[in-house]
Amino acid sequence: MLILKKILKFTSILLLVALVVIYYLFSSFTAPKSNKVVLEKFSQTIKPIITQENFKGFKYRKLTIKRDTTLPTLVFIHGTIGSSTDFVEYMKDSTLLSKVNMISYDRIGYNFEDKNSVQESIAFERNMLNDIIKDLNPNKTIILGYSYGGPIALAVKQKLNKIILLAPALYSKVEPMPWALNLYKSSLTRWLIPDIWKEASKEKLSHRRDLKNFEDNWKSSPNKIISIHGTNDWIVPFKNSTFLQNQLPKNQFDLIPIKDAGHGLVWSNFNEIKQELLKQLD
Repeated sequence: MLILKKILKFTSILLLVALVVIYYLFSSFTAPKSNKVVLEKFSQTIKPIITQENFKGFKYRKLTIKRDTTLPTLVFIHGTIGSSTDFVEYMKDSTLLSKVNMISYDRIGYNFEDKNSVQESIAFERNMLNDIIKDLNPNKTIILGYSYGGPIALAVKQKLNKIILLAPALYSKVEPMPWALNLYKSSLTRWLIPDIWKEASKEKLSHRRDLKNFEDNWKSSPNKIISIHGTNDWIVPFKNSTFLQNQLPKNQFDLIPIKDAGHGLVWSNFNEIKQELLKQLD
């Protein structure tokens, strides 16, 4: 019996240590990175210019690679949770760099050491994006929105070159609410959640309600729209893209399914997405 107690005690300690290590690694991996760490990701290629921008009193980080003013500009919008570095592989790719200038930015609440909270408003995010692209030639501006960034891109009513969506979360009726959100909703367990995931939880919980202000008017977009979506996406179901497909005429909308891909397709299916981007740039 004494040996059994020692084994259980030792096993409990190991399990506790393992959980602490996993929590630390999870928090570190998902936390926004410093400028120094961001630039290290571009050590073997052209480094972006990192600037601190301001919108309505909120400071945010912007990464810009501008090589040729005659080229179009591709503006990336990250999801929830996310950051400007979600698109590093695209911004490092030599073939893409030969075709397009690129901009990526941290939305409010997701900046490195950000003291501000997420704004929980597609309208605010759209207005911020409009401010970012205001000095770009609209005929040479392409917006790419991933996940929560999808409805932000789609909410822009200015006529642009085109809008590209990656697994866009734009239909409230199929918005899943993961069980893990209960950890945030309860004051007893909220302290367990890393700060950046608290911000993501806030945004997730308000997103379904906010979408209802926009989702019946996606058809008012003046832009050509391409949606790339994984057929096995359970975080942002494929029905989001078919919902949009049913709103728009065939000559305005193209749906590109990636068979069996999940919500992480922006990373896991880089080559397929890159090829689709190149088609849109040619």
